Amino acid sequence: MTVIEARVHRSSARRAKLAFILTAVIVGVLAAVVAASYWHPIVALIVGALVGVPCGAAVWLLVRVWPVLRLLWWWATEILLTVLLLTAWVQLANHTSTVVMLIVVALVVGVPAAIGKVRRQVKAWAWCLIVRHRLRVCFAQFIIANQSGSLPLILWARPTPVGERVWVYLRPGLSAKDLESRLDKIAVTCHASTVLIERASETNAAYLRFDIKRREVLTANVNSPLVDQIDRTAPVSASPLTVPTALDLPDVDAPTITLPAQGKPATKKPPAATANGSKPGASSSSTPEDDVSDWI
Repeated sequence: MTVIEARVHRSSARRAKLAFILTAVIVGVLAAVVAASYWHPIVALIVGALVGVPCGAAVWLLVRVWPVLRLLWWWATEILLTVLLLTAWVQLANHTSTVVMLIVVALVVGVPAAIGKVRRQVKAWAWCLIVRHRLRVCFAQFIIANQSGSLPLILWARPTPVGERVWVYLRPGLSAKDLESRLDKIAVTCHASTVLIERASETNAAYLRFDIKRREVLTANVNSPLVDQIDRTAPVSASPLTVPTALDLPDVDAPTITLPAQGKPATKKPPAATANGSKPGASSSSTPEDDVSDWI
């Protein structure tokens, strides 16, 4: 079983060597400069070498074992829980009888399994631990990383009504667009229905939020508290059985507007014809009282 990949092993060795040289030189020079003000320069150089080399060796060791420390950090929660459970079991076995030990174990295991709310909470937090490792498998197997093989930092996770929410800090070489094209593969690896990715910070593009969706809560039946507010002793007329839920125009009684009767417009009779069949000429004035002599 490969714990540390060969690429990561070579990369850590190269970085450890570089870290040793830089640390030894910088610390040695600083120590020699400080010691030169008290002793001879040759003695100061020897003191700087004696201080710089051990500091460089310590940094080399830290960088060299960093892949192992990172692996332990990934499993820190599981290791801590295992240590606590084993310690509790040993203390319980040493200080109690077998009957009491079995009763305590039955209560610790049976009560969460019998109470639905507690069981669901334990299951949700267990999925948070699992999905962090599944996301790490995604980054290691089929998501392109940088040349050194450093994986993104899986920070923390918490349960949500539809699944889990995980915060991730990307390393150089990845972006949110690179991950959006692989959401279906991430969902398969995490044993989920769908996966959504959003930025968790407006100022830092490397800080992302993964929403792992396992179930649909919008289609579930929800107990409404409004049912308890209905007065069941009220008469039927006060609480109708049918409540209109929408506007249906054919069911709306439109008011009837009756317009007042209006007479037909009077038709203008044509002027009577003269004896020879010609039409009478138009009068020169609009009123009969008009005197023509006023215009002469």
